[in-house]
Amino acid sequence: MPQIAIVVYPHFTALDFVGPYEVLRALPGAEIRFVWHEPGPVVADSGVLAIGATHSFDETPAPDIVLVPGGPGTAATARDEKVLDWLRAVAPAASWVTSVCSGSIVLAAAGLLDGARATSHWSMLPMLRTFGVTPVDDERIVVLPDRHVATAAGVSAGIDLALWLAGQVAGQRRAETIQLMIEYDPQPPFDSGHRSKASKSTLAAATALLARDTLDPATLSAGTKLAWDRAIATIRGNRTRVKQP
Repeated sequence: MPQIAIVVYPHFTALDFVGPYEVLRALPGAEIRFVWHEPGPVVADSGVLAIGATHSFDETPAPDIVLVPGGPGTAATARDEKVLDWLRAVAPAASWVTSVCSGSIVLAAAGLLDGARATSHWSMLPMLRTFGVTPVDDERIVVLPDRHVATAAGVSAGIDLALWLAGQVAGQRRAETIQLMIEYDPQPPFDSGHRSKASKSTLAAATALLARDTLDPATLSAGTKLAWDRAIATIRGNRTRVKQP
């Protein structure tokens, strides 16, 4: 019976984990836990949708699979030592530690992506580099088999990640069955789902809409603090390397 811990935090993006949840809950014997500091409601980035955290981190010391979604609350979560310590503690024994969208920033902050390749939402790829991670812009899922870590690109890529995970856990036939159950057969009416396909005006409009989410004072403050953390860490790291004989 795989225990699947999905981290929920204030200002998450709903599709980042709701899509994977619909896939992973169909695994044989799956136990899904929505984990946070304590059980209770956690509000999404819309300010309207709320999800109930079912378990605390302390109640979930040994999950088989971990999934960290993204959202405007990523920066604050990437500075939350309780979250980072929990990830570091559970990662060695977990079958897979995964992220969707900007959730990879949280994995990077926990040190799980040091010196590795990873993907994220396209708007967050530069931030990955500040953690010493090589950002990948042209792969939907990036797997680190030696670390049992996998990262997915933005938002909807979480469904792809979850189907891949289902194949790893229960085999291709089960994964294909789940895919049919949820009728995941993407045929979008438009072809602008990646920066390489979008027009300049579409890219500009998308960038503006994403920036709107960061105008919340708390989100803006957390993002600024995270950027300062990384800048200071880089400076201190460079000085340490210079002093080495």
